[in-house]
Amino acid sequence: MSAHSAERRPWIVAVVVGVTLATLTLCKTGVTAEPSQPNAEPPQARLSAGEIAKCAMQSGEDPAELARKEAVCRRVLSPRLLEYVQQRDREQAEHPTLKIGARLPSFALKGVDGRIHRPAEYRASPVLVVMFVANHCPVAQLYEGREKRLFEDYHDKGVAFVAILSDGPRATPIAEMGDTDVDNSFEGMVARATYRKFPYPYLYDGDEQAAAKQFGPKVTPHIFIFDRDRKLRFEGRIDDSLRESVAKTHETRNAIEALLSGRPVPVQHTPVFGCSTSWNTQIPAAEREEQQWEARPVRLESLTQESLKSLRANPTGKLLMINFWATWCGPCRSDYPQLLTAYRWYHSRGFEFISVSLDNPDNAQGALSFLQEMHSSIRNLQVDSEDVYGFQKAFDPDWESGVPYTVVLAPDGKVVYRRSGAVDALALRRAILANLSDRGGLFEGITDYWRSRP
Repeated sequence: MSAHSAERRPWIVAVVVGVTLATLTLCKTGVTAEPSQPNAEPPQARLSAGEIAKCAMQSGEDPAELARKEAVCRRVLSPRLLEYVQQRDREQAEHPTLKIGARLPSFALKGVDGRIHRPAEYRASPVLVVMFVANHCPVAQLYEGREKRLFEDYHDKGVAFVAILSDGPRATPIAEMGDTDVDNSFEGMVARATYRKFPYPYLYDGDEQAAAKQFGPKVTPHIFIFDRDRKLRFEGRIDDSLRESVAKTHETRNAIEALLSGRPVPVQHTPVFGCSTSWNTQIPAAEREEQQWEARPVRLESLTQESLKSLRANPTGKLLMINFWATWCGPCRSDYPQLLTAYRWYHSRGFEFISVSLDNPDNAQGALSFLQEMHSSIRNLQVDSEDVYGFQKAFDPDWESGVPYTVVLAPDGKVVYRRSGAVDALALRRAILANLSDRGGLFEGITDYWRSRP
């Protein structure tokens, strides 16, 4: 709940991630339900884009409008998903947003450059823009280019920009990782800032969340703009559309322009839309999700060369990763957890993973034991003969160098990623993200984001 009005109910900020027009998958669970499997709940209604927006975005300050929004959410959400929303809104109410006119909170945060950053280093700037963002959030990704352009347009005019990541890396559920190549850890921040060439300081707040507790960001992105006296003059969104091409109002840009010219900021507050903050109070819920995964059964099936030929054609109709491995292969064992992570992050977006053990069939039990150790509850296959060269030829005549061997196949069987030897986890994830079907709807353009060269 924003601190602009103590009477406003927590329904005014609601966030959706992983949305299709047919099904709603909400960000924050905070309950014992399984966040990664929301579709298991019998739906009360199919959601239209308009209904999603009503349950996902602030509708304004008018109490009657807020009451109508709550009524819509109660009508279209199943009881379990409604509980998600209510728990998330309670969390947001516990961390009120900084009020207009408040002074800039103090912070001392480590940046991806290895330095500790404090407000004092920006004292010469007439305007300070603080942007709360997150690595995993598709909305933050869609706004990233606009944030860079704001920096390019105003940095030479003295405006300082700072991006802060406050999401707890251990609190972000696997179910929310379907649009990212890295997690919300400091190491993930370094990788993202380097790859996407962030021109502004990128600061980590995910462990203590001290800055987030003072600023009260509801979602990512959430923008806070301070004047020369470091009083808050604007907080809210960058503009009024996730799709840049149709945005009509540009509140962040207008606020910067006003402050530089000495005019009052025309709009001081707007609703925000994005991924709700992963507060560290949600770590137990994320741990429960992990325990549910580890409790799933692990099985191993026999595979013939003829079946492998069929597998090469990719009969799944989805993006498919196949990894060939063996228990006696050291790189295979070290690679495997990264491959499972990729599956768990992207499975909800139509991504499949099949593992193929090239162990001697006599060691099938050893292969199964390794898979159980890895909690590999995917489709696991074991070759049915010692003819490894025959299996290599059956799958890929150009495969000549043993294991590990990893390929990612498009739904039509085209190879979009191939690696003989240990995988580069970031390169693999980026190849997957660039070849998943675009989400469309609210998140149209996410696949293009990953296909674009930074």
